[in-house]
Amino acid sequence: MQEFVDDGTGAVRAVRIAEVSVEKRDGRRIVTVVPGTERELPADLVLLAIGFEGTEEQPLLAQLGVARNARGAVDSRSDWQTEADGVFVAGDMHRGASLIVWAIAEGRAAAAAIHTYLDGVGVLPAPVHPASRPLAAH
Repeated sequence: MQEFVDDGTGAVRAVRIAEVSVEKRDGRRIVTVVPGTERELPADLVLLAIGFEGTEEQPLLAQLGVARNARGAVDSRSDWQTEADGVFVAGDMHRGASLIVWAIAEGRAAAAAIHTYLDGVGVLPAPVHPASRPLAAH
């Protein structure tokens, strides 16, 4: 999907799309539009469900002194904190583009770590650890 096309009144009338090629370079996905494949699809309603896109470069990371790893994600210690004390990471920013269930599990675990960091009363559930990996069949 390249862009929304409006009908002149601000309502969507189409989406402009194109075929893409995807390749891996240095552990990152590079997406390139295939020339000549652009076209419009008529639409009056568009719902977006975007997955596996990863995260965008953010100036806040540099301001906080947080670096990305070779995969473009941010590493954490065992308590979900980044290399900057008091700055936590979870989900796509930690794992890289992945399934929503990982983002939810990591978000809950990071929330529990933040609760502890802020001297919260009681213990919150933490379903995964920063080093947790998906289950795999052998």
